[in-house]
Amino acid sequence: MRGREFLFRVETSDRPADYLKYERLRNAIWDFSEDALPGSRNMMSENYLHDGSSLFIGVFARDDRGGFPLDEARLAGFSYGFVGLRDKAAGFRDAANLWFYSQYAGVRPEFEHCGLGVPIKEFQKKVLLEVFGIGAVVCTYDPLTGVNARRNIGRFGMEVLEYREDSYGAFGGRLNRTDIPSDRFFAYWDLKREPTRPAFELESLLGPGHAVVRSFDSEIIGKTRACRLEIFEGLDLGLEADLLLVRIPADYYDMLRETDTADERVRRIPLDWRLGTRTAFQTLFRRGYKVFDFRSSGDNPKRNFYVLKRAQDGR
Repeated sequence: MRGREFLFRVETSDRPADYLKYERLRNAIWDFSEDALPGSRNMMSENYLHDGSSLFIGVFARDDRGGFPLDEARLAGFSYGFVGLRDKAAGFRDAANLWFYSQYAGVRPEFEHCGLGVPIKEFQKKVLLEVFGIGAVVCTYDPLTGVNARRNIGRFGMEVLEYREDSYGAFGGRLNRTDIPSDRFFAYWDLKREPTRPAFELESLLGPGHAVVRSFDSEIIGKTRACRLEIFEGLDLGLEADLLLVRIPADYYDMLRETDTADERVRRIPLDWRLGTRTAFQTLFRRGYKVFDFRSSGDNPKRNFYVLKRAQDGR
């Protein structure tokens, strides 16, 4: 992948100490120690190969000698999740009521540009279908993160089931900020359905009548550099087109980092995006719109858009 080779494998160890590398990797990715995984003994017991229903997947980078040592130094990425229930009233009485909750999927910072995000999910899909016999995955992700939307919506065709306000409370670290509510999309991935990209031209929707979010670009003095960021300005919620666009920042993670300053006008830029798009999504969902696709327009600057479609005939 992009000049590197990696081994994808299901964790099989029966030694609790072998599970500590996943916790240390989780903290290297998110850098928020308050949100720890279970203890190593519990993680081992949770593993479906032992007594539980959790799945640990590790991604190991090839070393200089051409091998794939299964140690922490070569652990480039991981995913972790567990079997859950769709209908709590039905419980475990029907196998069709099971789905898999994918809680973590991440890549060590130095491997972030190796294209591992999609292969991790594809390997997870293979294991769940062939070993677990489960055909559905649910997960949460930040709706303002284009890299996740492009993968989850654009690549895998996940369905957004609901918008959750401040899902995890104060959530800080490298990829979040405690002063920004941890809103999340709750998404559903049908592993047995091959996604198809909707046939429409994004450019045809960029004019008047489709853009829900009003924004403009502005130069700011950020935490580490001067940069140009998108500034949320307002919403046009009275639009009635069948397809509507909800714009999000080109790189929300970068926005969070660079606006983490003492200047309150700068600091609140991502908060304005959070609260504004929260209103947009919740309002449109109540009106019968659903997330239909995710598209990007232009390279410099890139513009990211969710495409929402109004349900027809109650669908």
